[in-house]
Amino acid sequence: MTSVNKIFFIVIFVWLSLARLFAQDSFADQFNLAKKLYDEQNYFDAITEFKRLLFFDDSEIYNYDTNRMIGLSYKNGGKFSDALRYFTIAEIQSSTPEENYNCRIEIIKINILRRTTHRALTMLDSLAADAKCSNKLDDINYWRGWTYIFSDDWEMASSSFSEIQPNHQLALLCDSMANDLYSAQLAKFLSIVPGAGQFYTGEYVSGLISIGWNVLWGYLTINAFMEDRVFDGLMVGTLLWWRFYSGNIQNAEEFALEKNLEKTNAALRYLQYISIEKKP
Repeated sequence: MTSVNKIFFIVIFVWLSLARLFAQDSFADQFNLAKKLYDEQNYFDAITEFKRLLFFDDSEIYNYDTNRMIGLSYKNGGKFSDALRYFTIAEIQSSTPEENYNCRIEIIKINILRRTTHRALTMLDSLAADAKCSNKLDDINYWRGWTYIFSDDWEMASSSFSEIQPNHQLALLCDSMANDLYSAQLAKFLSIVPGAGQFYTGEYVSGLISIGWNVLWGYLTINAFMEDRVFDGLMVGTLLWWRFYSGNIQNAEEFALEKNLEKTNAALRYLQYISIEKKP
């Protein structure tokens, strides 16, 4: 009887082991299917299959990889808030410093894309201060540079990339952009002389129009005072001359900001298509 019980328990043990192995193979197949959908850029179908794996995988072997892939799928699908949630879960479930670091970088990249600059820089500073990331300083500076690019601070971006290598490809690009942008403050200052701010930003027609209107209303205002028509002078001066003079200053600043936005967007489009190692 004892030998029969032993045989019974051995059979049960073998059966359970085989069932577990079969389940693991099934989970591996499910993960590979979801990964294949992700590689084919079917991101939301991939999310469905990854979540199916999370639901049935009691062993939790695939928890880190699956949550990370769901985060990447949501990110590529433009669902940044959902991506952040799953990257955070993956960070909690990471089992090695490398896995933890990779998840934190993915969260930083989401903040870069969302232009939540302060949050991204705070996280990067935290990584730089972490002794476990002492061998990742170049990578941290790299993503710090990208953070400054998306916040339109090209000088600080150049400084960050230069920490990696003085002649870094992106440092040179950022230097070029910083030198190419207009100064909105300088445009306003130059507009003390009507039209000068517009000439500075290349808006020559607008500059000539601004000069013309200011000369006209200025002449009429001064002429009214010289002829003792004080009321006319006040009306023309405050309602017309001052309006065009202050508008000339405001327009110069707006032209500078608009031109800078065009240049920044063109630079970002260029960065989107050039061959560089990593992008947000």
